[in-house]
Amino acid sequence: MISLSRTSKSRNAFILRCLRVHGIRASSALASSTNTLPESNLRDNFTRLSNFWIPSGGITATENEATHARLIRAGYLRQSHAGIFHMLPLGQKVQEKLERLIDKYMLQLGASKVSLSSISSQALWEKTGRLEGYGPELFQLVDRKDIPYLLAPTHEEEITTLVSKTINSYKSLPLRLYQIGRKYRDEIRPRHGVLRSREFVMKDLYTFDYSVQSALSTYGQVREAYSRLFNELKLPYLVAEASSGDIGGELSHEYHLPTPIGEDNVVSCNSCDYVANEELATTRPNPSGDISPDPNTGEVLATNVWRGVSNDRSSLINVWYPASFSDDDINISAIKSVLPELDASLNDSIAFWLSITPGPEQPPRRNLQLVNIIDYRLGSPFASALKINSSPKLLLPEHARVDLSTCTTEYITSSTDGVHLNVLRIRDGDNCPRCASGKLKVQKAIELGHTFHLGTRYSDPLEAHVKVPSNLDDSKDASKSSGDMTTVSMQMGCHGIGVSRIIGAVADHLADEKGLNWPRAIAPFEVVVVPGKGLENDGVTVSKYLANSLDSRHLDLLLDDRSDSLPWKMKDADLVGYPVIVILGRGWSSDRLCEVQCRRLSSVSHVLLEDLPMYINQLLSQL
Repeated sequence: MISLSRTSKSRNAFILRCLRVHGIRASSALASSTNTLPESNLRDNFTRLSNFWIPSGGITATENEATHARLIRAGYLRQSHAGIFHMLPLGQKVQEKLERLIDKYMLQLGASKVSLSSISSQALWEKTGRLEGYGPELFQLVDRKDIPYLLAPTHEEEITTLVSKTINSYKSLPLRLYQIGRKYRDEIRPRHGVLRSREFVMKDLYTFDYSVQSALSTYGQVREAYSRLFNELKLPYLVAEASSGDIGGELSHEYHLPTPIGEDNVVSCNSCDYVANEELATTRPNPSGDISPDPNTGEVLATNVWRGVSNDRSSLINVWYPASFSDDDINISAIKSVLPELDASLNDSIAFWLSITPGPEQPPRRNLQLVNIIDYRLGSPFASALKINSSPKLLLPEHARVDLSTCTTEYITSSTDGVHLNVLRIRDGDNCPRCASGKLKVQKAIELGHTFHLGTRYSDPLEAHVKVPSNLDDSKDASKSSGDMTTVSMQMGCHGIGVSRIIGAVADHLADEKGLNWPRAIAPFEVVVVPGKGLENDGVTVSKYLANSLDSRHLDLLLDDRSDSLPWKMKDADLVGYPVIVILGRGWSSDRLCEVQCRRLSSVSHVLLEDLPMYINQLLSQL
């Protein structure tokens, strides 16, 4: 039994008058109040659904309905083109609340908010080497003067140029600037609605420091702020060590929400705090035992081989691994870590092996490189046996006319840091690389945020420099000092949060068979009051009472004053996903009890009106 306090006498007087006006029997606690509250102090602090556009209804649910389709059916968004969406009032409210939550934690970091243009110069991207490297996902355009631009998927070049033209002294650092804005990426196959779209909203925080030590301190502060933000959303997120990819830098972490529709694989230990993205995750190897052949016999064990080619088609790549696995187990990231020139975009490279070799009437192509990458499970003796038995039938796919005598052959048996080379995906139950007893678990997940320590990846090519006293310089590549001052490149950080992606991910994670289910922090409305037929005026009274009875904070309240039937409105409220639903039905008509539903807490209670504000607050505090 929850202990509930009574409302103040001044507010009791108001609600008592409202109840009498509408012929509602008051409880004894309300009737005993004699103080009055001036009518002018009362505010209509709630939203009437008749004045708020929610185009729900009219779309039939499909079997195995995806969350994206449910967001459309509930009236949050509409698709305008492939991978492009319009946010409707409900979706806009969720997005605005999420943005305000982000603002809160950015202010705690001392960050200032800016708004950068969505159009960036291709010339800037050429300076940093990303124009070509980013590939066809860039939306590129040319103006009437034939000046090339692009729609920015990220803003490192623009923000670095802005700061380099403005800041030249270490005394102006650290500097922390962030924006929340639209980004663009020409996805070849947009999917899962706002989880992977061609236009999306992101928060980007860019940090500038004059030393590595200061930049790493900033990085730690950002990570702490991110943890507090995701904690407030009450989501079961994972923080994974990650690869920096095209952004650059050597230190990064990803913030993931586990979900079956995730596109990333996150590896975690059941015994210690090891969590890593699959691209960076490792495992402690099992002893290879007797799997290796005798290197002196030239015998090659029964193995599988995965074929690949380099981006320039000058290298043919064999990846050797035990026959107990299949090509589906190949970890492309592991191969790229030892051979960055691998073309990872090809699902089947055999056709390219054949295309780079001449036809039967032409001489074999020369000056090719043949790279053999060998999984540690086969052992180093396998490479020796492979060298002895280097027949074309073994090393080349069928019909590949390559003269091996003219090829440069390379054998890779260890990773770039000299440890064992695991070319296979990590599986559930593999050994943790960090602790002795832990076993690894692989989970599908959606990336919600990412933090990068960029170092001088952008400040060097874009000449973002500051002068610092020589005794404060901790860089190894500082320019020659001028007097007591030294010119150094700014140490940068980039820290993103996918606003659109969080909306889609949270909707998917919390949805049930009845509909969406939002956490309090970003719900479009925290509470909806749903009166039955003939109780419309009572709904207004209850809404006014709730809106004026909460001393601690403003309650984001919605009154469903539409003329539809009570069952239809209740079903619609479930679909939209309000955290708390207050129903005025039979219990209200007979005993003046409000039915309070909270699906996330599996709670249904009947509460007296004067106890309703406190009870709702107790529910919301758990959401």
